Amino acid sequence: MSDLYTLTEQAIDGLALDLELVDVERAPLGLLRITIDKEGGVTIDDCEQVSRLLSRIFEVENVDYNRLEVGSPGVDRPLRSVADFKRFIGERVQIRFRVARDSHKVFTGILGAEPEEVPAELAAQADGELNPIFSLLVEDKKNTRTLVFGYTEVEKAKLDPVLDFRKGKKK
Repeated sequence: MSDLYTLTEQAIDGLALDLELVDVERAPLGLLRITIDKEGGVTIDDCEQVSRLLSRIFEVENVDYNRLEVGSPGVDRPLRSVADFKRFIGERVQIRFRVARDSHKVFTGILGAEPEEVPAELAAQADGELNPIFSLLVEDKKNTRTLVFGYTEVEKAKLDPVLDFRKGKKK
């Protein structure tokens, strides 16, 4: 059997539904959790199609699992690739850096594209598609500042939207 992530990704690409494989996770009790996404969001029909396809492929490839779950990543979707970062420019994100900055590793703010002015040491490390430069507009109680960073400096990142469930309610 080939790598499970690669096998799943190739199967999903074959559906031609513009779906992106976000994650493949083996959970306790034989649960195999597949997370998919696409521009505009995933529908139940998308999940059904992927589930039916993967059930057949996993049977042929002898993938061991008891239950298959296919779903969307939700509102706090992880950002795992350069393409994810580019897709979600302008969105509120939470980023954990590999090395602390100003004694903090985790920052929340608005993800931006490469700014016009990039520090020389960071520009020297930039490598087009492998290590593009991004910015993060961080607002805290004291001030607003922009962090400039290379993609490879990121340990973990996810969307961090502000959800207003009270919108439209009368007071």
